[in-house]
Amino acid sequence: MIQKAGVDFWIANTITDLIQGDVKEHLPMEAIPLDGDVLGMGTTTSIDNGELSFLLNQSGNTTIWKCEAADAAIRALRPGDGSAHFPYVCFTGDASSLRVLLDPAELGEVVDKPLQVVVANAIELLKSQGRIEASPIYGFRLELQWQCLVITVASKLCMGQQRRNSAVARSESSDGTAASSIYDLLQHYRLAPEDPAIGSDPVRYLGNSLDWDCCGFFDTNPSSGRVTVPNPDAHLHIHGCSSDLRYGGHLHHEHPGSRLKAIKRFAIYPLQQLHRLSSDLAIEALQFTASVISFTVVNRGAMDVSDVGVAIVVDDCYSSHQYLRLPWLAAAASEQFELTLCLASGPHRLEVIADPEGEIIEQANQQCNNRAHLDLLL
Repeated sequence: MIQKAGVDFWIANTITDLIQGDVKEHLPMEAIPLDGDVLGMGTTTSIDNGELSFLLNQSGNTTIWKCEAADAAIRALRPGDGSAHFPYVCFTGDASSLRVLLDPAELGEVVDKPLQVVVANAIELLKSQGRIEASPIYGFRLELQWQCLVITVASKLCMGQQRRNSAVARSESSDGTAASSIYDLLQHYRLAPEDPAIGSDPVRYLGNSLDWDCCGFFDTNPSSGRVTVPNPDAHLHIHGCSSDLRYGGHLHHEHPGSRLKAIKRFAIYPLQQLHRLSSDLAIEALQFTASVISFTVVNRGAMDVSDVGVAIVVDDCYSSHQYLRLPWLAAAASEQFELTLCLASGPHRLEVIADPEGEIIEQANQQCNNRAHLDLLL
């Protein structure tokens, strides 16, 4: 077995979080290293929907291409351009040390074969040859040629607030429904040698750009919903751009309208070191002096958060609580507040709660610092 240096793989939120409507956490583009061979994919904000494709550029570094929902056109993202905050994104460090190339001839005949099956067979072949080690997730860079291809582009990130609802009730709009229907809800486009000209066809024809440069991931545990929809059969998730740089998006490789023709290049990256990025809100420095309550809201996490609520509750009377809202709180940032409270003489309990509705995704062991209380005797 060839041993190679480890490379970190970071997941900011998950696909499960995304399809359940949790899009208040964002990773800025500046947090993603793009020097070298950086594998990744993601989505842009709900205001400016689209897919992200991480492709190598001529300098040997990585460019993030944004695929537009309206027409599947693409443009290269640059830090500070106004759309570089991502509610879902996963990415590696420079993974060039992990890269293993497979001669496409070793794959045998691939015409009309499902891409996921071809990739799964390639993984088993390389493991049997001792050229890669077993890994929870494999990254890929593929140059693919298609007979015809259907792509989707994110045009609706919120699929319903199912994570919060399912905690207390069951409904027909269950997690399973969201997972199985997500691609039906997105904008579809068709690439083919010519327009099939079917009047009732809901898939919009784009053109004949059938050579694609792609980056994606194969998850051995897809039910986890880390980088694929939480479906036990959905191992492969892949984004890309046409080689002529006209179109881009999610390759709907399992769609009956997608038919593979050839694989021109096949590079695989076994990923062992998986990490989660998340937000971590905290209430600190809670004080009450001279009828003024003061406190600081801190984001100790790695992701920016938007539209954060803060509740100030007096004597456990939630029906008359005061409420603040922060439009944005960046990772490692804080904001201090002061409010006047007119309290009668006697004992009181003050409590301040960040994100009382539970709309921000945080690890369970990080949620206890979302609230702070103070017992007073005036």
